[in-house]
Amino acid sequence: MQYQTITLEIQAGIATVTLNRPEAANALDLLMTQEMMQVSIDLDHDPDVRCVILRAAGDRFFCAGGDLQAFKEAGDRGPQLVKAMTTNLHAAVSRLARGNAPVIAEVAGVAAGGGFSMVCGCDLVIASEKASFTMAYTRAGLSPDGSSSFFLSRMVGLRRAMDLALTNRVLTAAEAEEWGLINRVVPAEQLSETVNTMAAEIAQGATAAYGRAKRLILEGTWNSLETQMENESRAIADSLGSPDGKEGLDAFLNKRRPNFQGI
Repeated sequence: MQYQTITLEIQAGIATVTLNRPEAANALDLLMTQEMMQVSIDLDHDPDVRCVILRAAGDRFFCAGGDLQAFKEAGDRGPQLVKAMTTNLHAAVSRLARGNAPVIAEVAGVAAGGGFSMVCGCDLVIASEKASFTMAYTRAGLSPDGSSSFFLSRMVGLRRAMDLALTNRVLTAAEAEEWGLINRVVPAEQLSETVNTMAAEIAQGATAAYGRAKRLILEGTWNSLETQMENESRAIADSLGSPDGKEGLDAFLNKRRPNFQGI
């Protein structure tokens, strides 16, 4: 499929999705949300995809959030536009979060609003030392979307989540790492290399087991202890009976490197 606001490259099991509106700070408009939803569906049905990188064109902005100019131009139809955009974006975030392939966010610049929320929805986040993070919603008289109201307090705690939502505090990359919002900070010139190396390693792993682990961790935020342990029991049994489970067990016992197929 040909995309206009994003690009997609798949190589060696790694799908690289690039937000590609640098002239508009990679802000989300209706078309970009539609394309994000479509690419999430396409990747979910591609058995060759074993890791996803989400990055952005340019190094000033990862994503400035929703395109406020488009909201203004929509006039009285603004609420309908926002509902359409969030429906698309939320479907994309949900599908990527629940899919087997781990999603790594590569953040070189500012992640604000919906860009901040997309970062929250990724499995791993690597940021340049020059990156920064802010919710920014209430500054424009808006409320959060894009999954941040679900993920944020689970990552940084209720008090810090309230601080970010109500004061629009801007976190440096170092602060975001210390708060638990991102995984690690690297020098700007090492960012892409670090992410690519991590993605290559993950793409050689047990992809279906990664998916089970991702879903277990997500579901563990609302399930009872007993329900969650039953889910764990079923998931690990499925893993052990899978081709990769059998391969991993044999490799471990025979002290060799496993050759996972992602199934």
